[in-house]
Parts: sequence; structure tokens; C-alpha cells
Amino acid sequence: MMYKKPFIILLAALTVSVPLMGQKIDSLLAVLDTAQAERKVKTLNELFRANMEADPVKAVGYSREALALATTINDRKGMAASYNNLGISYRNQGALDKALQYYISSLKIYDEIGNKEGIATSKNNISTIYAIKKDHGQALRYLDESYKMFVELGDQIKIIGSLNNLGNLHSDIQLYEQAMKYFSQAHQLAEKNGFKYADPLTNIGNIYFRQGNFQRAVESYQEALKIEEANTNRLGMLNVLTNIGVTYSKAKKPNEALEYLNEAYSLSNDLQSYSSLPSIYKAMADSYAQQNKMKEAYETLMLYDEVREKMYGDESSSNIARMEMALNFQEQERQYEMLKKEDEIKTLELRNSRLFIVMIVLAILTLLGGYNFYYINKKKESLKKKK
Repeated sequence: MMYKKPFIILLAALTVSVPLMGQKIDSLLAVLDTAQAERKVKTLNELFRANMEADPVKAVGYSREALALATTINDRKGMAASYNNLGISYRNQGALDKALQYYISSLKIYDEIGNKEGIATSKNNISTIYAIKKDHGQALRYLDESYKMFVELGDQIKIIGSLNNLGNLHSDIQLYEQAMKYFSQAHQLAEKNGFKYADPLTNIGNIYFRQGNFQRAVESYQEALKIEEANTNRLGMLNVLTNIGVTYSKAKKPNEALEYLNEAYSLSNDLQSYSSLPSIYKAMADSYAQQNKMKEAYETLMLYDEVREKMYGDESSSNIARMEMALNFQEQERQYEMLKKEDEIKTLELRNSRLFIVMIVLAILTLLGGYNFYYINKKKESLKKKK
């Protein structure tokens, strides 16, 4: 199975240079020393984002602290951001059902407080879970809603991410020409906005891989790897190293494959990011078999089956199905509330219309009464004069 990293929106800039990232973390830590209440929650979540690519273990600690504080002081926006960030962490660990649970919690709060950027971000991230689970219909539904909201908001960075994800979905259903267009648009838009963004290049390499053009695939991956290294994006490096290893294995070059796969495996454990392990184990087993190391191949294949069942098995799918029902119920509940409000508005408008009509009728009756009173008095005066 070819490993591919969906774009997970962090509610922050895509990439920054190494010196700037170091300066950003130092400045955030300085702010954290004196920050209170909502500002401290925001700073902790920003520290999550600043550390996510280079040190995800440290990053998740900041997000958990942010969630605890946000819950204590009832900072709804801070809670939603923390849930989103924890969802990203669990997704990278391969705990897809747990990730979806946090994304749903984030979406619910953003929806309640009317934060459009947060709603779009949560829906984008929910779509990545369905993409990994190969539920392309659900993935496209959430991604399309997210993309339209980002276009409406004019958020160029997140439009880039959505274009990349749209390319991934079309690649999954083998519409490679359309996928290439999305990846090219994402790459060009990133360059136009001054971002060094490797994902579109990685995904272009994935298409070459699927078409059997392993040389072009490796060339694209190597170009992407240089960008990830320059950005010190260790999660991105893990993704690309895995892809290069898988490609060399498919090209029947086991020595080169195992070199990259072992590096990817070591980095996966270091980062505690396990979503790439099925691809790593499978390619390792194939490479060992090509070297006639059948014992190593068998043992590694057993590890592959174990981790794959944990990530994609019936229990995980069942948990996600239950959360999907909750998500659909949440959406129906929201629509019901909207219809209820619309009905209340219509009822109020109807009452106002009726009141307006009653007032007009009363005014007319008052005028008629006044006219009759005037007419009767005039008639009485006329009769008196005649007498």
C-alpha cells in the first residue's frame, strides 16, 4: 500500500524557515510566562503548531494543557482549537477513530459559536480520516464543503491544502489527469504566496508510482524531501522517506529500499507517528523476500498484519461508524434548530402582520366613528335651526 499524507490543517501557516521557527517558539515561550486565561490557551495551541512538525510529542503536551485550561475557564474557541490539534496528533499516531472523535468535538463547538474558519478546518480534517479509510464519498462531501468555505473566506493557505486533498481523492479513484491538475494548482499557488510546500510534489510522485514510472516518482520524492528537510518538517520527511523506500522495493532494488525504510521506521518511533507503519512493514517484507531472507520477511509481514488490523480493522471501523452517526445527528439537530428559528421568525412575522391589520381596522373604525359622530351632530344642529 502506497503511503500518502493527506493535508491536515493546523489553523496556522504551512511552513516557515528554520530560524524563523526557532524565533517563533522562543517568543511564544516568553509570552507563555506571563499569559493568562484565553491568551494563555491561545499561546499553548500556537506552541502545539510550532512544534508539531519537528517534535510532535512535545506538541501534544501543549495542546493537552491548552484543553485543560480552556475547559476550566470555559474558553469555547480555545477548546475547539485544542480538540482539533489533538485530532491531528491521534491521526498521525494511526488512531483514526480517536482522531475523528476529537475532530467532531471541535466541529460541534465551532458550529455552536459560529466560527466559519473553524468549521471549514474541522470538516477538512474529518475528510482526511474518511480518505484514509477509503470512504471516498464521505471524504469528498466534507472536503467540498470545506473548500467552498475557504474560498468564501479568501484563505489562500487553506485553499492550497484543500486543492492538495482534492488531488489526493481524485488520485485514489484513478482520475490521475484531474489529480495532477489539482496538485499543480496547489504547487503554483504555494509558490505564488512564497511557501515552500512539499506535499503536491510528493503526491505527483505518488501518481508516477501508480503508473509504474518509478524513476520519475523517486525524482519527485527527492525534490519534496529537500523541501521537508529545509523546513525541518520531520513528519513530512517520514512520509517522503517511506515513499522512496516503497518505490525502490517495487522497482526490485531491495538494498536501496531497506536503507530508506529503516530510516523511516526509526523516525516513526522517534516521533511516535505510527500511521506510516503498515506501508513500511509491507515494503520491508517484500524487500527481505527479494533478498531471500524469508524468516525476516515472514516476521515483518506478521507485524504488518497486526498494525494494519489495529488501524483499519472491524473495531476501528465500528467506532468510526458510531461517531459518523453522532456527526449526522449533530448536523440534523443543527438543521432542526435553524428550521425552528425560521418557524419562530415566520410566526412572529405573522403575528406582526395580524397586529398591523387589526390596527388598520381599528383606525378605519375610529375614522368612521368620528365621521358618524360629526355627521350626527351636524344633522342635530340642522334640525334645531329648522325649528
